[in-house]
Amino acid sequence: MEAYKRWVRRNKEYLHSIESLANGLTWLLPERFAESEIIPEAVTSILGIMTTVNGHIIETTPSNAHVKPQECSSFPYSLCLTLMKDVETLVEVIAEQFYGDDNKWNFIAVTEAAKVLARLALLRNSGYKMLLQGGETINDGKDPNDANQPQTHIRLSQKWQDGNFTLEGRALSALSMFGENARMISNPTWVHSAEHHQRATVELPETDIKRPTLLSILTEKGLTGGLMLTGEVMFIARPLVYVLLIRKYGPRSWLPWFISLTIDLIGMSSSTMSLIGHKDRRLRLSDPEKDELRRRKLWLAFYLMRDPCFGKYTRQRLESAEKTLEHVPVVGFFAAKLIELLVGAQTRYTYMSGS
Repeated sequence: MEAYKRWVRRNKEYLHSIESLANGLTWLLPERFAESEIIPEAVTSILGIMTTVNGHIIETTPSNAHVKPQECSSFPYSLCLTLMKDVETLVEVIAEQFYGDDNKWNFIAVTEAAKVLARLALLRNSGYKMLLQGGETINDGKDPNDANQPQTHIRLSQKWQDGNFTLEGRALSALSMFGENARMISNPTWVHSAEHHQRATVELPETDIKRPTLLSILTEKGLTGGLMLTGEVMFIARPLVYVLLIRKYGPRSWLPWFISLTIDLIGMSSSTMSLIGHKDRRLRLSDPEKDELRRRKLWLAFYLMRDPCFGKYTRQRLESAEKTLEHVPVVGFFAAKLIELLVGAQTRYTYMSGS
């Protein structure tokens, strides 16, 4: 493994080109593979795992200035979360094909439970900071738009756009771009915040940096800290609660949909309320955390693509829009294709889970 790590770090540019080529070639696979979703999803998962692992090896190179000793030695929860997302759709497809539509929810629930445990552990290890990109991006207080910072979230999003080649998977390009648009361009003052953070990191010895505990947060920040923590816990637990309710009441029931939406709204309200009217600098969000809140708010639109709302309302609106635009040259063609892909993607829980 050490020999492989050295090879990856020496040939990272070459390896990146190979990964991009492999993802592009998936679009050229024979159409007969479309008869079984397992094969294309398996190829996508394997490519995603390879890209993720190689990226992690490069990002944790000891000579990299942004890698801290404790990050190299601690358990890589962010890596595990990304790997679970790489295989979750494959798990859903295999479970559905071999165990049926009803029993597949048992496997999806196990996957969501594993992600909940990993995110709770990551939340604790990070000093109860807000999770970025569901925990896949480390919240170190630095702006990810900085050219000097590792572009983890960009690389991870790119594999979704290049790697999926099933009918449902092609819709993820639009959905991924929709999620990424939540990361709006921040005010240029982030430069000063990043420089201040870097100076503070250099000036303070590693032994002087104490990781906040749950008790210290509740003691020092009181109700504000409790609200922020409540928002994070509800964000983490919501997907598991949603799946367990679907497992019990079925995907056509409104109860799981309403409860999941309620948890999301309460969680985001708690996070927002904890920031209103407070001038304490310790309670201010960094630019990446502000972008994360925007992303979570925009992802509420996924509720329009989840049953039973999709079957009763959204699908009719999409079909009506398709009929309206079908006579418009070029626009009608692309609108029909986009709607077809969105309808296909809606059939997979993992594509619309927002987790």
